[in-house]
Amino acid sequence: MPPLLPSAHTDTFARDRLPPPELWPELLFELPSLRFPDRLNCVALLLDARVEAGEGARLAIQGEGVRWTYAELQAQVNRIANELVQGMGLVSGQRVLLRGANTPMLAACWLAVVKAGGIAVGSMPLLRARELQPIIAKAEISHALCDARLADELTMARENAPTLRQVALFHDTGPDGLEARIARRDTRFDAVPTSADDVCLMAFTSGTTGTPKATMHFHRDVMAACACWPPHVLRATPDDVFIGSPPLAFTFGLGGLLLFPMSIGASTVLVEKASPDTLPAAIERYRATVCFTAPTSYRAIALQQPRPHDLGSLRKCVSAGEALPAATRTLWREATGIELIDGIGSTEMLHIFISADEAHAKPGATGVAVPGYRACVVDEAGRELPHGQVGRLAVKGPTGCKYLADARQAQYVQNGWNLTGDAYRVDEDGQFVYQARTDDMIISGGYNIAGPEVESALLLHPAVAECGVVGVADAERGQIVKAYVVLKPGHAGDATMTRALQDFVKQTVAPYKYPRAIEYRTELPRTETGKLQRFRLRQGPTT
Repeated sequence: MPPLLPSAHTDTFARDRLPPPELWPELLFELPSLRFPDRLNCVALLLDARVEAGEGARLAIQGEGVRWTYAELQAQVNRIANELVQGMGLVSGQRVLLRGANTPMLAACWLAVVKAGGIAVGSMPLLRARELQPIIAKAEISHALCDARLADELTMARENAPTLRQVALFHDTGPDGLEARIARRDTRFDAVPTSADDVCLMAFTSGTTGTPKATMHFHRDVMAACACWPPHVLRATPDDVFIGSPPLAFTFGLGGLLLFPMSIGASTVLVEKASPDTLPAAIERYRATVCFTAPTSYRAIALQQPRPHDLGSLRKCVSAGEALPAATRTLWREATGIELIDGIGSTEMLHIFISADEAHAKPGATGVAVPGYRACVVDEAGRELPHGQVGRLAVKGPTGCKYLADARQAQYVQNGWNLTGDAYRVDEDGQFVYQARTDDMIISGGYNIAGPEVESALLLHPAVAECGVVGVADAERGQIVKAYVVLKPGHAGDATMTRALQDFVKQTVAPYKYPRAIEYRTELPRTETGKLQRFRLRQGPTT
């Protein structure tokens, strides 16, 4: 752990709850672009510097009924920042809950909180009061900016949240709404001169494995994420128009749909409901060129027949959030002519750290370590494994895991490496090939079986729309492979279909990997970000 710089935060809650020095990951700043000044406010660089450079007239953000240039966005952000400080009493270092679907106003609120020296805490729009309460309690949230349409659950959560003292509602036409409040505020606001290692963002994990954890990221981390994967792998241009489905509360969405386009002066489209049914229409309407979404969404869009919308404006498509099956990569390429850019990131690492661009994409492989990062596959003792052997993925770079006062820091960071909880192997070309979450590895009859590999095989069958594969207890084999399958319309989930799918898997991958049990569902449990919740499948049916 490098020595921390003097904090500019008046409220030192976050600084006081960083992990102890011995549990920090090793941080790498080897690229010239990763050498940052001691005083750094990331919004001053992403927004103010753009306007100061004479690019204020460039388009920044679009949404339903909104089209803001960088100068207009700056004015809106400054009004909100002034309201936070002058009207709501925010002091630097306090935590502000942000609640809303992806809209330009939510993005402006995020930027305003950080510019004012606060710490932005995103929350998924569909969270209920009982899910919001532990977030508010753990981060000791003092302020909230919330979409008026989502206010009910926050109001209920507030009944048991004594730290939450100030709430303002946006998309509210009343006299007390945020829009009315900021109309009276100045359009000028000087960014708080925060330290490069002051916390600006708390991101709560999306819950694929159970209890959420709060990860903390610095102003420097935000700019480091912008300096690594985007210029070296994505290689977008200022004329690109970004669009996608991940919520801004999810670091995949925050980076792909706000930070990365702003870092190059490009524009972004924020769509409130970006499902596979609605995202294609938005791509066509805004002539979007760069898309971020999950593999399941790409698959669903590619399968739409006839294709109702023109996707011809797209030139780059990024897949992350869960493993990309080779079948989905092929399906998308055949449907659009575009090779998907795959990548793996984590909330703890902020964004993508292993990826491959279009020219180096390889079916079934994620890619190589992004410039600025190092990665390897290690055994349980932390020793690096030879190519071809499955082990735990270990990563280090300019960002790293910093849990908020959580004993699980010692599990995620070991010997300076971030252990992401993913099982990988390195193939003969040096590419990292995803196997499973380490807790998703199925051991059956002495064989190690990766559930996602079986899922990929099932998805090749023309009758399968979606599937999830987990291990379930079995007296004879320890575990057996069980598949939960959603069939396409017109197919029956009967014994004949089960035998057909089992035989198909046996013919597609090693026969011992076939699902010995198949259960048919109308839908699978997923997080708001689209990740399959295998832990819920392992729990079995709920009443």
